Amino acid sequence: MAWVVLVVAGLLETVWAVALESSKGFSRLVPSLVFAVALVLSMGGLAYAMKSIPLGTGYAVWVGIGAIGTAVYGMAAMGDAVTTARIACLLLIVSGVVGLKALH
Repeated sequence: MAWVVLVVAGLLETVWAVALESSKGFSRLVPSLVFAVALVLSMGGLAYAMKSIPLGTGYAVWVGIGAIGTAVYGMAAMGDAVTTARIACLLLIVSGVVGLKALH
């Protein structure tokens, strides 16, 4: 169960990162509220997961999911550049996250 919560918390990290950008410096109410709620839920999920997942593994997986999700969202929806090098770097992050899970 802790791993499921950790994955959801990582996905919520993507949500709060996107909402933070959309809030335009907290000048827009709805994205600012989405940011705050997603941030609290994401951190709460991370805290719950770390009860049974080691600190380094849990944090690295959480950050990796959030980073990959945010980068993919940026490329798919925000017009960020899609290059072979960027995709290769994201695949390296994925392999690290999978490796940490496998070694747990």
